[in-house]
Amino acid sequence: MALYKNANFLKHSTHANFDKTYSPGDTTPDPGIYKCIVCGDEIGIAKGHTLPPQNHHQHRPGLGSIKWQLIVCSVSASC
Repeated sequence: MALYKNANFLKHSTHANFDKTYSPGDTTPDPGIYKCIVCGDEIGIAKGHTLPPQNHHQHRPGLGSIKWQLIVCSVSASC
């Protein structure tokens, strides 16, 4: 589970991209933290990068397919 110290740095969102799941090797539409909804593993990744391939992140036998979901989205602010 992703952790944070200061809630003032986070903002609630109901954007549809938080509801989508992605497969290994998919390109990320948003930068942030993605979580495998099967095993709970989390990764930080930049927008437009690809999620780890099947042979990088492995599940124990019987857990099922790897599925990534965006749980925290990074937002760029113009200075």
